[in-house]
Amino acid sequence: MTKAELVAKIAEKIGTSKAQAEASMNAILDTIQDELAAGNKLTLTGFGTFSVSERKARTGRNPRTGTALNIPACKVAQFKPGKVLKDAVK
Repeated sequence: MTKAELVAKIAEKIGTSKAQAEASMNAILDTIQDELAAGNKLTLTGFGTFSVSERKARTGRNPRTGTALNIPACKVAQFKPGKVLKDAVK
């Protein structure tokens, strides 16, 4: 699903214009990015929970080619959708 499709579904679901739904969605995304950049966990009731976790460096093998893989340590953003978002995309 594209962002435009999601905005259209949200606008229809809450009875507002696409422009208003997109402005609200952009404000939410900005807040999420700010919180994740600070390493915080953020829960928007019904919409979902966002969190950042640290992934340790690891090594392994590419299952297709058998070549060695070195995966560096990094931060991983995770999202668990809530009821409102699940209902909006049905």
